[in-house]
Amino acid sequence: MTTYVLAGGCFWCLDAVFRKLNGVETSVCGYSGGDKNDAEYYRVAGGRTGHAESVRVTFDESMIPTETILDIFFLVHDPTTLNRQGADHGLQYRSAMFYANEAQKAEFEAAIARAQTHWNEPIVTSLEPLEAFYEAEPEHQDYFANNPANPYCSIVIDPKVIKARKEYAEWFN
Repeated sequence: MTTYVLAGGCFWCLDAVFRKLNGVETSVCGYSGGDKNDAEYYRVAGGRTGHAESVRVTFDESMIPTETILDIFFLVHDPTTLNRQGADHGLQYRSAMFYANEAQKAEFEAAIARAQTHWNEPIVTSLEPLEAFYEAEPEHQDYFANNPANPYCSIVIDPKVIKARKEYAEWFN
């Protein structure tokens, strides 16, 4: 099993996509990259902790390649906008990859290089050492499936899931 901690705007979006991939064991919403150990949704969302909304995705690399997970990550968010994804703005919505070791850092650097060929603007995704991951509150886990009537799900999340499914259909369950 391989575990990545990735941030690409609202964690609900990444979580919704990763949960639908064959080979993904778990996807957990949480917070990484901050300077406080008391990560909590309203403090993070208010920009008071320095954390990014993140997803810890654990997957079986014999079922889905690491490159595919990372390429999908770059497909479903805009890695060229600094501290912003759509209407969400602030450090908590930054594009970031939190590496657990030097080998993971190299994988992430390679993924950024691959992704750059698809974007006209420079990718601003930060590479940060993974110091901690704080699991988000229960109401944020599997938000997309648990809140299908929420307009945010149909307007923002659903198009990302559809886009990923279209490009990577063979990996979706």
